[in-house]
Amino acid sequence: DNRSAAPLFSSLSLARDRVAAETGIDANAIRIGLGGGIATPHGVAAAFQMGAAYVLTGSINQAAVESGLSEPARQLLAKAGPADIGMAPAADMFEQGVEVQVLKRGTLFAMRARKLHALYKSGMSFETMDQKDRDWLEGVLGESFQSAWEQTRTFITESNPKEAARAETDGNKRLALVARRYLFMGAQWARDGAPDRVSDYQIWCGPAQGAFNEWVAGTFLEPIENRTIRQIALNLMEGATRLTRAGQMRACGIGVPPSAFSYTPRKFL
Repeated sequence: DNRSAAPLFSSLSLARDRVAAETGIDANAIRIGLGGGIATPHGVAAAFQMGAAYVLTGSINQAAVESGLSEPARQLLAKAGPADIGMAPAADMFEQGVEVQVLKRGTLFAMRARKLHALYKSGMSFETMDQKDRDWLEGVLGESFQSAWEQTRTFITESNPKEAARAETDGNKRLALVARRYLFMGAQWARDGAPDRVSDYQIWCGPAQGAFNEWVAGTFLEPIENRTIRQIALNLMEGATRLTRAGQMRACGIGVPPSAFSYTPRKFL
């Protein structure tokens, strides 16, 4: 997350060439693909132009029919713009402060998750918080802190007894574990389409989702019910092919209008 694909691909390509030269391995046998920001024909064409052997879509898969994400969550994704992305603490690495990209538009998850982490980093526990923070926390949890802790403890006792034992005497650790449960549940609520938890949906995605939405606006791929993996993939590859051909013609000195570098999605049979 938050990494630029072009510099990373360049670094990996150079590393491949060095390894091939040092070991005698055929560089052509080491295939390097590109994923991240692949959402439009322009992105696909650029990836292949850089030398990518293959491309992988990421964010845009979540809005696809086959993703398993609930319809309400996919509808939120379909309305996202490139700037509607925020960073939030990762559930499995909450204490370390590792963050993931999530949808910001239509939910309060990113803001709430960051505040939870700030409370944890301050070193406080639920018992040492002021009343305002306690009320806020229990409002976000949708239940009392004690109730949330009891459910968290049941799970942690089985999965990580040492952590559970430490949390019994460490209020800050209890807060972290309860926060991690909330972050985890955010993804489950989004997957299941919990109607009373829309503001807590954790939906992983990057700016590519917004770029895709802008590209398909006004076409048959705008409605989420038409966003199948097959239609998305075929349109991306067809569009990238046409853009590449237009670029090749321009490189040969042929006058190519800007419209040749635009591709409108069409329905494949």
